[in-house]
Amino acid sequence: MAPQDRLSAPARAAPLLEVEDLTVSYGRNEVVRKASFALGRGGSLALIGESGSGKSTIARAVLRLLPAGARATGRVTLDGANALALSERRFRPLRGRTIGFVPQDPGHALNPVRTIGAQALEAAALLDVRDRAAGKALVLETFAEVGLDNPGRVFGSYPHQLSGGMLQRVLIGLAVLPRPALLVADEPTSALDVTIQKRILDLLSRLQRERDIGLLLITHDLAIAAERTQSLVLLKDGQVQEAGSAKAVFFSPTSAYARKLHADVPALNPDRYGALRDPGLGRLAQAAGEASKIEVRGVTKTFHVDGKALTAVDAVSFSVPAGTTHALVGESGSGKTTTIRLLLGLEQPDTGDITVAGERLAGRGPDALRGVWRHLQLIYQNPYTSLDPTWKIEQLVREPLDRFGIGSREERAARVREALASVGLGEHLLARGPATLSGGQRQRVAIARALVLRPDVIVLDEPTSALDVSVQAGIMEVLLTLQAKLGLTYVFVSHDLALVRQLAHTVSVMHRGRIVEHGRVADILDNPRQPYTRALRASMPAGISGTARGVPRRVPILAEQSLP
Repeated sequence: MAPQDRLSAPARAAPLLEVEDLTVSYGRNEVVRKASFALGRGGSLALIGESGSGKSTIARAVLRLLPAGARATGRVTLDGANALALSERRFRPLRGRTIGFVPQDPGHALNPVRTIGAQALEAAALLDVRDRAAGKALVLETFAEVGLDNPGRVFGSYPHQLSGGMLQRVLIGLAVLPRPALLVADEPTSALDVTIQKRILDLLSRLQRERDIGLLLITHDLAIAAERTQSLVLLKDGQVQEAGSAKAVFFSPTSAYARKLHADVPALNPDRYGALRDPGLGRLAQAAGEASKIEVRGVTKTFHVDGKALTAVDAVSFSVPAGTTHALVGESGSGKTTTIRLLLGLEQPDTGDITVAGERLAGRGPDALRGVWRHLQLIYQNPYTSLDPTWKIEQLVREPLDRFGIGSREERAARVREALASVGLGEHLLARGPATLSGGQRQRVAIARALVLRPDVIVLDEPTSALDVSVQAGIMEVLLTLQAKLGLTYVFVSHDLALVRQLAHTVSVMHRGRIVEHGRVADILDNPRQPYTRALRASMPAGISGTARGVPRRVPILAEQSLP
């Protein structure tokens, strides 16, 4: 059966959007090849694939937003009209009115120097609302519909005054305000915490149902796609690998690529790295009564902003035995980042004490901490911004050795090659720059850079949140293999409990600067005592059944915070 033949009956019966043999080229390079699918009015379809698979290119082709020099052939039928054959003048009125768009990053989609209201009134103008008061009333009504508390305050705010979740609700509101028949949502939750992600996806599902909108969802997460849409189209290297109903693709994938994506979703495979985690569990069992590698005791940190005191970390305590992984979990603003800055000595606590391998960090300046930093390294969140783009890979990995004056020139070169080999990268990359590498390769370089000093402790600050799930799985395997082999101690910062379950041995759940729950990962996830922990756990996507191994059915999410 051909991929397009497995599409659901509603999509074939009354196509709102029909893509036939779509091919998109940049010069001689074909990035999408003969893609075909259909989406019915009021239906939902997900385009799934890793970065570079062509899913966003297809969305841009449907929206007629391909960059200059791109060429699209085939047929894209939108509400009965061949969109590719229309002139720009004839297609422009369809944007907003017939087809709406929710972009990936809310932080870059809005003009930072104009108020939300000023930008929202432009969307209202698509409905030919000429009176400003009527337009504002319509905007406020829409903001309330998408779940924004105090719409009037949002209307008068600038983008930087709103949280990421609120900005994404604003963008959804602007997209649905002109009441389009089709809504294209390009990775609308990839930059958000898992609890906010659930609220945004719930909102899109509700709007689709209540307004009879066709939803085209772009995502790299098979579980989210299966849970939220009726039909799935899997793409790899610009070609459709598999297509069909969500149930068919999720439960009975016919392609190796679909099976691999399923295996790479943390929530669906919580025990995937069980054998690699076992050495750490053994060390955890032996650690009773022994000094821990990391000790954080009663640490508090308060900042003063605009004359107000903000306690970012409040009496936080935890310990990490050598050779194990401890996770700090919580939403943005929970205090995770401040805690690791204190652990790294980049901030000093107001009260409390921190020791790493028996050395106290509190009260010590940069010079005194230099020796500690040699054995305590950090892997940053975003591999695209953490590496100097003007340096070669060899320089990037060697820099820590240069700064600490370790070894001769030949010894440093040997340690650089050894560090790269330990993360699965070859010497042929030494003379290349970061821009020539994929996201997964860049993050492996960042890990090699941290390992080259042979540290005892590595702090992992959301090390895979900017990566596709397949690339993320490869990085997790590298980290756990290194820990099992070298006995490394990790502090892992994340908002994703599914990923924490795969990697960590113990966990502290943080909320508003305090640890609300602490213990072994299995105990916390299987039997959480606090509502906040249950809310985090319930936000883990589990596919269309609503359940997965170790993942119970969803429970109500805590109410989203209003404007500060």
